[in-house]
Amino acid sequence: MEEAGADFGYRGEQLGLPEQGPGSIARPGRRLGALAVDWGLCLLIAYGLLTDGYDARTGNWALLVFLVLSVLTVGTVGFTPGKRLFGLRVVALDTGRVQPLRGLLRSVLLCLAIPALVWDRDGRGLHDRLARTVEVRV
Repeated sequence: MEEAGADFGYRGEQLGLPEQGPGSIARPGRRLGALAVDWGLCLLIAYGLLTDGYDARTGNWALLVFLVLSVLTVGTVGFTPGKRLFGLRVVALDTGRVQPLRGLLRSVLLCLAIPALVWDRDGRGLHDRLARTVEVRV
């Protein structure tokens, strides 16, 4: 469509976000980096505190720890440790602050993985669209 002359604008324009800088849509590389840091922390917690060494159960416990971490941190302060490290924050589109129930919905959908792999043209995953949130740069 763009080759035919259609102008879709920049990512986040439809949401009223700036094109660059603070408040703009987070880029995929930063988002994946933050996810890798959070997953690594959750694996360390599951390995060190919840299992007797690394086995098949460690990944399941890590997913549960990831869910709890994500619900508690995104639903209260708007970021996980990985997101904070990479300069990202999750905000609600209407209020700016993520309510705990939206944080819960977003986190559960993120743990299911499929909604996070379906993106719209603004780069928001289905989990963000359903929770009416967006991940932005700080």
